[in-house]
Amino acid sequence: MGVPAFFRWLSRKYPSIIVNCVEEKAKDCNGVKVPIDTSKPNPNEVEFDNLYLDMNGIIHPCTHPEDKPAPKNEDEMMVAIFEYIDRIFNIVRPRRLLYMAIDGVAPRAKMNQQRSRRFRASKEGMEAAEEKQKIRQEILAKGGFLPPEEVKERFDSNCITPGTEFMDNLAKCLRYYIADRLNSDPGWKNLTVILSDASAPGEGEHKIMDYIRRQRAQPNHDPNTHHCLCGADADLIMLGLATHEPNFTIIREEFKPNKPKPCALCNQMGHEVKDCQGLPREKQGKHDQFADTLPISEQEFIFIRLCVLREYLERELTMASLPFSFDFERSVDDWVFMCFFVGNDFLPHLPSLEIREGAIDRLVNIYKNVVHKTGGYLTESGFVNLQRVQMIMLAVGEVEDSIFKKRKDDDDNFKRRQKEKRKRLKRDQPSFIPGGQFSPQALGNRSSPQAICNPRQAAFEMRMQDRQNSTTSASPNTSLTPDGSPSLGGGIKRKSEDSDSEPEPEDNIRLWEAGWKQRYYKNKFDVDASDEKFRRKVVQSYVEGLCWVLRYYYQGCASWNWYYPFHYAPFASDFEGIADMPSDFERGSKPFKPLEQLMGVFPAASGNFLPPTWRKLMTDPESSIIDFYPEDFAIDLNGKKYAWQGVALLPFVDERRLRAALEEVYPDLTLEESRRNSLGGDVLFVGKHHPLCDFIVEQYKTKNTEVVDIPPELCHGIQGKLTLNDNAVLPDQVVQSPVPMLRDLTQNSAVSISFKDPQFAEDFIFKATVLPGAKKPAPVLKPGDWEKTNNDGRPWRPQLGFNRDRKPVHLDQSAFRTLGHTMPRDRGMPGMYPNAVPLGAYGSPYARPLMGGQQQIPKLLSNLRPQESWRGPTPLFQQTPQRTTGAAPLLAWNRMLQSPNQFQPAQYQGLGPMGYPQRPEDRMDRGRQVRKQGRTW
Repeated sequence: MGVPAFFRWLSRKYPSIIVNCVEEKAKDCNGVKVPIDTSKPNPNEVEFDNLYLDMNGIIHPCTHPEDKPAPKNEDEMMVAIFEYIDRIFNIVRPRRLLYMAIDGVAPRAKMNQQRSRRFRASKEGMEAAEEKQKIRQEILAKGGFLPPEEVKERFDSNCITPGTEFMDNLAKCLRYYIADRLNSDPGWKNLTVILSDASAPGEGEHKIMDYIRRQRAQPNHDPNTHHCLCGADADLIMLGLATHEPNFTIIREEFKPNKPKPCALCNQMGHEVKDCQGLPREKQGKHDQFADTLPISEQEFIFIRLCVLREYLERELTMASLPFSFDFERSVDDWVFMCFFVGNDFLPHLPSLEIREGAIDRLVNIYKNVVHKTGGYLTESGFVNLQRVQMIMLAVGEVEDSIFKKRKDDDDNFKRRQKEKRKRLKRDQPSFIPGGQFSPQALGNRSSPQAICNPRQAAFEMRMQDRQNSTTSASPNTSLTPDGSPSLGGGIKRKSEDSDSEPEPEDNIRLWEAGWKQRYYKNKFDVDASDEKFRRKVVQSYVEGLCWVLRYYYQGCASWNWYYPFHYAPFASDFEGIADMPSDFERGSKPFKPLEQLMGVFPAASGNFLPPTWRKLMTDPESSIIDFYPEDFAIDLNGKKYAWQGVALLPFVDERRLRAALEEVYPDLTLEESRRNSLGGDVLFVGKHHPLCDFIVEQYKTKNTEVVDIPPELCHGIQGKLTLNDNAVLPDQVVQSPVPMLRDLTQNSAVSISFKDPQFAEDFIFKATVLPGAKKPAPVLKPGDWEKTNNDGRPWRPQLGFNRDRKPVHLDQSAFRTLGHTMPRDRGMPGMYPNAVPLGAYGSPYARPLMGGQQQIPKLLSNLRPQESWRGPTPLFQQTPQRTTGAAPLLAWNRMLQSPNQFQPAQYQGLGPMGYPQRPEDRMDRGRQVRKQGRTW
């Protein structure tokens, strides 16, 4: 899920890390869609080696999209996932590896957040359905108009969890998809594909990071491998920095807020369900059937260049006069560690640190001020120095009180500005706006204005409405008599909804007032702040969490069983005496099994994904674990405004009680359910052209049951262990399609085999440093010494793409002359194409000589694109002449310049005096005139 608001803050503070993706679109030829050849060079002018897909970021938008109609069934969902992967592959075009990772069973620390999200989603879905039904009945009771309610099964997104039938079917479909692409797509020809489905334990992004760490530790690893990771979670940025790979890029969808959504009741645009009035939709012009359809716009993608982010951080974190040698890689690790304090998937953020208030900048400034006293860095290869962290936290604790007071002042100022804005809008709004057929129309509306019908009656109604409004607004505190005249009696009481104030959630903590720490612990933990033992316990659990999260990012999962046992975090001023706190974790812990995790994270409403006897434990009042599944629960806003920002106060699952209850129902599992409840591993796929293909096929021919090592020279330096797979994809065997609308693969040449990452000792430490031989990417940002010299007088230009040698497109004088002719001259913009005689006009020294009595035509696009800068479509002046509006004069002029002595009148057939195409009747008239004049040519 990542860190809320982290990417927004990062992209605003470091804008050059963002690059828009260039995507080649498929072409249609006579109604047939021509596939894109992904074996050709990348249109983004960069070549990626490895592409990693965090599949859950693909599965969710494909199964229940927000900006388009949802798929009708599971088969359409699978096809949508295939198409999404094709789009990403077309943009990135990896040359060595494609790694597809689906979330498996998560560590216990993550399961608490998954449980909160799923319970909250179930509760909000039920409340939304009840509210929708209530409003529908009210509207119909008032005589409103609503379309008939669609009877369709609601897709429960909770099924996107390991152990469900949906995830098992998804794994089968992805195996088919990989085999199909290896057989048919030339871009997959020499690609190694690894699929880590939901049966393999671990979160998708952390399985990817574990693979990268283990490959980096191998002697055959290429230190200059260019990685590209696809995912929407903000914590992927910190994970990418933690690898210390010099070439690491993240691709994600470009976030576009405030997308229009139709009302769920009347399917009309412009209002939400709570504001629906049940009005029939008015006809919106000629093409009325498209009036309320969602605007179809394909989601665009962006690249996040971590090499540029490293440049930014190097500028910001570099410190002089340190008592120890400065190491940029260690300072990056400290920056990643400090980001954990503002929130992550495993710990609540500290009350005094809000990312929207510049908490990371405050931490960095404190870090740079205190690091001279610490004597070293905060972290090393994923291990925390608690004595140095204590100094940072106590420095934050010293300013906590001022942070809370400033937050209150900022909030009050914001409310005051909003109140003034509402008053200003209410004061400035027009007293009367005509409605109906005379209502104002928005500019750019697709529908044409309606024809005026019965204008006399419409004008009469408008006058009466205007008279009524003016009478009512004569005095806001006077009532009206039945005849419409003002009454001398008492005024009308102001309604509460007319008030400028908005209902605010009650805040019992009042962090801006004295005694905030006592109130916080009393309200949140139900203990007195003077209970030092309990506060020590909360701080120790939080410190353990910091150590666990950093270890998780740099070394892998330190413990599958650890979790933070509280809903709230302590204060920074409580981090006193943490230097001697233990930070070790038990070894040999094992993850939950898939169905056990479902019992730990699912609400009772999603129990249909579980076996019947297991489901009964969620609903039976006599169940020993019925308290794990409350039908309703409180949400503490915790100083926030919206419910989704609050804290779901759910009871924590006791692992021992859960396992004890499941022992009684384990014998009820069928063979299929037992298979889905088992832990699996990764599968490696290659095509027939891959050098490793023959080696794998030989393993199946000899039926070698032993574990074998991958020859790194056959697989781009990738190392690992291979074992035969029971459900393998084999050459010359039909691959059945799990999706009825897709064909079977009758001529398969791909092969699959079980894959396991290189193994290391349990106490092995992966070094967090740049590997020897790695080449530092060319700098993108403006060097600091250029700020003084200004690059020898030349203006500095930022790098906008991956290719720093790309020449920018520019306009020459002829193009500016064309703009001078075409731009309106009455726009009242001084300095913008004034009414002076443009360059190249008659009488100007730059005028082009006329040829053959023809009128002058400016040379358009003569230098619009630098020659040989990149391969693109053929320029207009190099194409064959065509009779198209606007292009014909240009082609004619260039053709005259190239061959002035080979003038052919047939070239200009159909062109008017100014070089524009003539209407057919004009050409006929001109032909008659030519025949009357005789042979004038």
